[in-house]
Amino acid sequence: MAKQKVVLAYSGGLDTSVILHWMVHQKNYEVVAYIADIGQKEDYEAAKKKAMDCGASKVIVKDLKAEFVTDYIFPAVQANAIYEERYLLGTSLARPLIAKYQIEIAKQEGAEFVSHGSTGKGNDQVRFEMSYLALNPKIKILAPWKMQEWLAEFKGRDDLIAYAAKHGIPVQATSKKPYSEDENLMHISHEAGILEDPAHIPEDSVYSRTTSPKAAPDKSTMLEIHFQDGLPVKVLNKNDGTIVTKPLELFLYLNKVGGENGVGRVDMVENRFVGIKSRGLYETPGGTILHIAHRDIESIAMDREVMRLRDMLSPRYAEMIYNGFWFSPEHDFLKAAFDKSQELINGKVTVELYKGNCWPVARESPCSLYNQDLGSMHIAGGFDQTDSIGFIKINAIRLMAHRAIIDKMGKA
Repeated sequence: MAKQKVVLAYSGGLDTSVILHWMVHQKNYEVVAYIADIGQKEDYEAAKKKAMDCGASKVIVKDLKAEFVTDYIFPAVQANAIYEERYLLGTSLARPLIAKYQIEIAKQEGAEFVSHGSTGKGNDQVRFEMSYLALNPKIKILAPWKMQEWLAEFKGRDDLIAYAAKHGIPVQATSKKPYSEDENLMHISHEAGILEDPAHIPEDSVYSRTTSPKAAPDKSTMLEIHFQDGLPVKVLNKNDGTIVTKPLELFLYLNKVGGENGVGRVDMVENRFVGIKSRGLYETPGGTILHIAHRDIESIAMDREVMRLRDMLSPRYAEMIYNGFWFSPEHDFLKAAFDKSQELINGKVTVELYKGNCWPVARESPCSLYNQDLGSMHIAGGFDQTDSIGFIKINAIRLMAHRAIIDKMGKA
């Protein structure tokens, strides 16, 4: 009888390596290990060998970096999607993309099951599984950290390490990094372990993608970022003349320059979808630069009322992504609205990077709604100031009516 086949989202780390071995040798599944290359620093040949040594029947590596930038990161920038006003959604954006191809591979391989290594306490379980079911409602999901037989054997990380040692599964030493990390093109996150105490002040050594602002260059870096329909299409480094235009290369370059200048660090306590608060440290240099520059080009090229409506929707969109609803009708609806809002958001913004800071210093647009003469304090510029008399009176009608009621009732 043929074994049941599982496609496992495999990272090469402790959890997924033990899961792979456990599924093959204790549960008798055939496991296809799927590695998504979304920009993490990984020795893929070593990861493939490790997966095969753990018992995988096949290892599939998918290079998703370019698609991650164009179809996930850039749309989030267009929408100004920031969760709880601080988190730029690095992990949240990656999960639906990983899941998309996991479902495709399951179909290609004739696999009945998909699996992941996310815990039952976190957000990633929701992001993966909601995406799986949205893309293939008939798919079956094996989530070991929610299976009683797994939980009976593994109470936590120490049990995983013991299992790995018993079965000869190599694991990286963790004494130098007593916390967990998740890395992709958008960011690297640091959480758990010693970082679970929100009062603990992390050492600078925790951070790996950004230079400490204290050690960043004493000279600022000036970048000119060009947008077309709200999408970044060109970056010019005004210090050394470097120009990049292709989406992936552009984003990698902003990560590099932003990281060198200490831009993009966030230390926050956030609300997980499952109702638990967690502390996370994030490094998002390129994403931070783009969000700041994009917001600034909108200030000159976007209509005020469109901006007000979009700003009401952006937090909801960020929450939707964070909670795992990328493949949903409400996501499609909001994405269409954001796409419409980005028409004619064209032009360029100059930002200055200096010791952890990034701020806009100039902007111009062929679609600018800014009228220098009309807004000038030095000339009339075609604005009849006497019109403001009626404007103010009309807007004050309800205020005067409210005052009259207060006075009538004898209240101060």
